[in-house]
Amino acid sequence: MGDFNLALVIVAAVVCFLVLLFNVYLLVNYQHPDDANQAYFPKLVVILGLSVAAISILMLPADVANRHACKNNIYTGACHLTLPMKNLWLAVYIADAVLVFFFIPFAMFYYEGDQDKSVGKRLKSALIWVAASVVVCGLSLGILYGLVGKVDFSVRHLSSATTDFPSTWAFSSSQPCVGQSAKQCAAYTTNAASETTWTMCATFPEYVVALATIVGSVLFTIFGGVGIACFPLGLIFSFVRRPKAVITRSQYIKEATELGKKARELKKAAEVLRQEEKNGEKGRKHRKNVKAIGKELLLLEDDMNALEEMYPQGEKAETAWALTVLGYLGKLILGILGLIVSVAWVVHIVIYLLIDPPLSPFLNEVFIKLDDVWGLLGTAAFAFFCFYLLIAVIAGAMMLGLRLVFITIHPMKWGATLMNSFLFNVGLILLCSISVIQFCATAFASYAQATAAQEIFGHTLQSLRGIKYLYKYNVFQYGFVVFAILTFLYYAAFGWKKRKPSARFQLSG
Repeated sequence: MGDFNLALVIVAAVVCFLVLLFNVYLLVNYQHPDDANQAYFPKLVVILGLSVAAISILMLPADVANRHACKNNIYTGACHLTLPMKNLWLAVYIADAVLVFFFIPFAMFYYEGDQDKSVGKRLKSALIWVAASVVVCGLSLGILYGLVGKVDFSVRHLSSATTDFPSTWAFSSSQPCVGQSAKQCAAYTTNAASETTWTMCATFPEYVVALATIVGSVLFTIFGGVGIACFPLGLIFSFVRRPKAVITRSQYIKEATELGKKARELKKAAEVLRQEEKNGEKGRKHRKNVKAIGKELLLLEDDMNALEEMYPQGEKAETAWALTVLGYLGKLILGILGLIVSVAWVVHIVIYLLIDPPLSPFLNEVFIKLDDVWGLLGTAAFAFFCFYLLIAVIAGAMMLGLRLVFITIHPMKWGATLMNSFLFNVGLILLCSISVIQFCATAFASYAQATAAQEIFGHTLQSLRGIKYLYKYNVFQYGFVVFAILTFLYYAAFGWKKRKPSARFQLSG
């Protein structure tokens, strides 16, 4: 048995190395040419952040496999050479919180600093902002931990009389206990007055994880609920809105002329805003116009790409059009598969988490049966559902970022992503990854039972003073389902329509 556990440790080390290589590949291929051979510290933070996020998602399947590392599901503490999952969970999520609240803001302040200033002044400015954040966060965490950093467990005192050892055993539904006169066990007859609350102090690392989980859960409820519907439906409606045929040259010239006119208007608006900034005009209207122009530029770029798809040029124009058609067919297939997974997620949340008692274990039972087919098949399916939820969060954030003016847009584009956009999205992924794991640990409680994640996210987190009521009444689960349904209705009504520039910027000059 020790050899099996040692193999698990080796597999975990290999997976961590592969995750690191994959994140380096993403950074190299997504980065903007302007950031090549520079901005090394933000790049290091991006790679580290992506690695921590991916490893945190993979740790829950690893936790389940770690539990199975002992024969007959013996508690892992009785085994040798198993992974110390509780310590690893706390280490990963403390690293997550440090990256989100300290290193990523520092890297963004430094990267977005005035390029005319020296490196020393930019470092000083970034350190001042981060130091202020450290002081505020430290005081807030310390005060909250001192006041309400306690765990309240509900316990019930049970007592029972003694009886002679019976010569025969006679148990039935009317007499489930030992003894001729014992019609009910003490656990059944104990009154509610015997229930009391057992209070103990939570550890500070667990409390930090809990608060980070609450912040992430709010974002997860909104972005995840929207993304679970918009991700597959967006792919399907992208196929519906696809170009049906190659346009003529005259149509191409007409459309290109219109896009050129819009580009000149946006350039003129950007120049006016740049002049306003030089004159010190940085009010609310100015910031609103800057963000609106950013949205218009993204939509204009989408229109340009669509025009290039409808009129491929060059010697391999026919090949390009064939690849375009295949690409949209691929989106349709992925969208249908994603829609099946999204519906399974929503149905599972409703019948397993929102209905008490649960109607069915549903996906829990599916994973268990897959494990019976092959040892790691259920674990792999479990990991896929967790990753899908994180992808839904990212899709929801991008969708809302394009719809709402007051959300800063940080698009991720192949070969054209600046480091500040990278850092913003990595911070979002890290913050939501904690909540994704907590959500999965709750949604798949039957499959992930007796794991270290259950101990942290199932018992301690859901019993913390003040926080426990959010989980007791399933606030985040209800919010998730509501946002998913609203997004589905939105796409059913407007998803087939093509987005058009809104021209919401108002020039003051």
